[in-house]
Amino acid sequence: MRRSKRSEVDAFIVMDVMEAARAAEAAGRHIVHMEVGQPGTPAPEAARKALGRAMDAGALGYTVALGLPALRARIAGLYREWYGLEVDPARIVVTSGASGAFLLAFTALFDSGARVALGEPCYPSYRQILRALGMEPVGLRTLAEHRYQPRPEDLAGAGLDGLIVASPSNPSGTMLDREAMTALIEAAAREGVSYISDEIYHGVHYDRPAVSALEISDDVYVINSFSKYFSMTGWRVGWMVVPSDHVRTVERLAQNMFICPPHASQVTALAALDAREELDANLAVYRRNRELMLKGLPAAGFSRIAPPDGAFYVYADVSEFTDDSRAFAAQILEEAGVAVTPGLDFDPHRGGGTLRFSYAAATPEIELGLERLRAFMQARGHVPPAG
Repeated sequence: MRRSKRSEVDAFIVMDVMEAARAAEAAGRHIVHMEVGQPGTPAPEAARKALGRAMDAGALGYTVALGLPALRARIAGLYREWYGLEVDPARIVVTSGASGAFLLAFTALFDSGARVALGEPCYPSYRQILRALGMEPVGLRTLAEHRYQPRPEDLAGAGLDGLIVASPSNPSGTMLDREAMTALIEAAAREGVSYISDEIYHGVHYDRPAVSALEISDDVYVINSFSKYFSMTGWRVGWMVVPSDHVRTVERLAQNMFICPPHASQVTALAALDAREELDANLAVYRRNRELMLKGLPAAGFSRIAPPDGAFYVYADVSEFTDDSRAFAAQILEEAGVAVTPGLDFDPHRGGGTLRFSYAAATPEIELGLERLRAFMQARGHVPPAG
């Protein structure tokens, strides 16, 4: 049977690393997980209890395509609490994870053949989803001195239809401040480029809060998720905010693509929005882990990093040690028992010389992982012995 050209997308390498780590664990080894971008904590307790009550109360069937009205209204309340914004709940679309939101956004905004830019390094699924939809991802080479974020001049005369920007970003954890984001959104508007803001790591920030694109313009698509700050990766529920005149377009697509987001996940998400005490306790763990990473990685020889403003990743330039990050990551897994993600996932051109380290796990695991990484690098003469 024939396969479509559109299906010829690259593998999501971090998922391959996760499988290799699982196989090692099945063989009896203890693996420290610094590869996976998910919290080690469950959905908030109050949210899980709310789901139990809802399941006891009756069947959880289809909801309307745009999501439970109560959840959309409560998400609008979050914009008031976090950013001081009044967002019409009618503009909020609940989705099957942020991945579902990307599918809806790309389909609503772009035709086949559209050229959509993304700053590299970036979340790899942007590129692959665009290709699967018959669109052309256009990589913009970003620099460490610019915090691995695109610049307004990258858009001038580039013939682009769209731009995806993540702040905080994956893999670097860097953020755009208000001035930089305003300049980028204004440049996109001048060039007729649709601006998509990936804000799924909002809430996970350290020295300053993240800026939402909605603070600058309503003529943008904003995508968010319950996966990261709300600790609900496996529940597959997210949302996006779209311009008012795009709501019906997105609704028609959502009806046909997904029918609706998972009802059970929506119930859980609604309660999670009010579990701030537990969620902020999780954030305190990430903050502590970040401190450990910013000290421990350079001590282990990984000193070329852009300190993260948010999310729970450190992106390291390891080109002094390797030009094959996939093989290097496999060696670290095999010999050190630490799973890390090759940079090739995020940057197909320069990623052979980079690694991403996640610090979303429990603090004792992060401490152990850093000890193992230092021992691994010492054995190769990359750092002097401790003491």
